[in-house]
Amino acid sequence: MAHTIFPREKFSNPHITAKGETRASVDWRGLKTLWLNTGTLCNIECANCYILSSPTNDRLVYLTLADVTPFLDEIDTLGEGPKEIGITGGEPFMCPEILPIMESALQRGHRLLLLTNAMRPMMRPRVQAGLQDLHTRFGERLTLRVSLDSHDEAAHNAERGEGAFAEACKGLVWLAEQGIQVALAGRQALNEDDASARAAYGELAARLGLKLDPANTSQLVLFPEMIARDDPPEITTACWQILSKDPADIMCANQRMVIRRKGAGSATVTACTLLVDDPAFELGTTLGEATAEPVRLNHAWCASFCVLGGGSCSA
Repeated sequence: MAHTIFPREKFSNPHITAKGETRASVDWRGLKTLWLNTGTLCNIECANCYILSSPTNDRLVYLTLADVTPFLDEIDTLGEGPKEIGITGGEPFMCPEILPIMESALQRGHRLLLLTNAMRPMMRPRVQAGLQDLHTRFGERLTLRVSLDSHDEAAHNAERGEGAFAEACKGLVWLAEQGIQVALAGRQALNEDDASARAAYGELAARLGLKLDPANTSQLVLFPEMIARDDPPEITTACWQILSKDPADIMCANQRMVIRRKGAGSATVTACTLLVDDPAFELGTTLGEATAEPVRLNHAWCASFCVLGGGSCSA
């Protein structure tokens, strides 16, 4: 190592850290969840959106059923039985082919988890009728996870715009009335602990008529705040033991996400749901290509969200 030139900046070399230590990586452990990102277009623009979705951001375009089908076929060839298919965006219910995509995944026997803000795109009559039909046919294999930036109306509206909280609550009430299985994705504020956040979200869920256990981490997912404090440490191979972390528990050990970039000839696969803008984490055009090599944790969010924050988008 005497002649090794260490990188000057953190997260700049996939193999070693700025201190010259071996960067941690995560081996593929088998598919748990395949995510489909239906595009970065969204009906609202949240101040804290991880991938900057908005009504004008189309750098990731809408997926089509034709984009998705080869990946579902590839899962079938694994012969491992049903998986979890996650759908995210943007706002998935803005995607013109969202209902056929959902139906295709469910028809193959998979569980489907769709992330939505439960606002106007979901409340269109065509989408409501489609959701009622899918619920009737597939029951509890369909779950809609509704994102709320806070259990407090003012705090939520500060992130998403005036009236956003009331509109989301209207959508949640409609889902409860239909009997569609609902989960919540919330944020734990910096000034509250896990127990108090869960209690507050639980009170809100009860008021809205949701059958939801706030202590159940699949029914109420609390994400850490992604704050600019973050000059996070680089994760080295020694960190697994120091932090008592198992790399098998990290998102990229068993999850991948399908995206389609604007102008691209085909859909591609990224290492996780967050890192859609770093070419180093765009891993191939098939699941086989995208799982052939370990994922090196060469991004600040690998540290702050996944390893230190304990975040995962899957149930």
